[in-house]
Amino acid sequence: MHVPDGFINAPTSAATGALAAGALAVSLKGARRELDERTAPLAGLVAAFIFAVQMLNFPVAAGTSGHLLGGALAAILVGPFTGVLCVSVVLLMQGILFADGGLTALGVNITDMAIVTTVVAYAVFRGLVKVLPRTRRSVTVASFLAALLSVPAAAVAFTLIYAVGGTTDVSIGKVATAMIGVHVLIGLGEAVITALTVGAVIAVRPDLVYGARGLQQRLKLRVGGELVDAPATGPAPVPAAARSHRRLWITGLVTSLVLAGFVSFYASASPDGLEKVAADHGIDGKARQHASADSPLADYGVKDVDDTRLSGGLAGVIGVGVTVAAGSAVFWAVRRRRAESTSPAA
Repeated sequence: MHVPDGFINAPTSAATGALAAGALAVSLKGARRELDERTAPLAGLVAAFIFAVQMLNFPVAAGTSGHLLGGALAAILVGPFTGVLCVSVVLLMQGILFADGGLTALGVNITDMAIVTTVVAYAVFRGLVKVLPRTRRSVTVASFLAALLSVPAAAVAFTLIYAVGGTTDVSIGKVATAMIGVHVLIGLGEAVITALTVGAVIAVRPDLVYGARGLQQRLKLRVGGELVDAPATGPAPVPAAARSHRRLWITGLVTSLVLAGFVSFYASASPDGLEKVAADHGIDGKARQHASADSPLADYGVKDVDDTRLSGGLAGVIGVGVTVAAGSAVFWAVRRRRAESTSPAA
């Protein structure tokens, strides 16, 4: 769903850029509330993991592939505001270093892939956890459905943006039908990846899943024939081993490096959903060469490294490293602002 330069005209690109900038400003402020001692260490890692998994295109139909968008996963793991920032960091690294997603279309991509997916997914997720039984399994089920719906929602958003500022004369009905149809299939892959990841984190550290907080049921006592909430006894002490994020952080980073550096070689080479629709319907008629096409890491390969496997693997490892560094720097700065704003002096 990375929109290249030339698909959307300049005025619409500028408008979505302004919208994205405003949403990022709001997200930076909102993330200050979300980035506590549990969320902050995980946020940069979530961005790196999303980058790594986005390199793993999976086949969804004849000649078409898809990959994770990540908005639902980020929102559920670290919160919706921080989730928008996570996906935006990934898109920025991809656009600048890897020539993936146009630079003039960066506002379009952030609006579509970071904002729409995160907002839709988290709204669906919160609605479901309110009506489902308050269990860890329910969080996983809600994660699946939220991720499933977030991808076609992004396809609808792209269609609307194209209807306003598309640079080619293509029937909007055809664009909508093709985009939504293929992205429903991609949404199934997104849902599986999101549910498996959220379920894995819940299994080992449920306290680190933002969307699972507050789901514990109060103990009920029967008094005079009626069930009432038991008196609050305060939170149980958390063992030191459980408080440490180091083991999960290292495991997540190693997993991301393996996915990007090795498993990505076996990803589908078919065009993704937007590329396929654009080629089939002529949306790409005025596409322009990427401004970073000469980047040493363009197209997820290292320039002057002839071995395809090694070139792609090195690019993936570099991408994970740069993304986790950039993301951690952003979230550390936001976390520091939170600490300063809540200090006694403030």
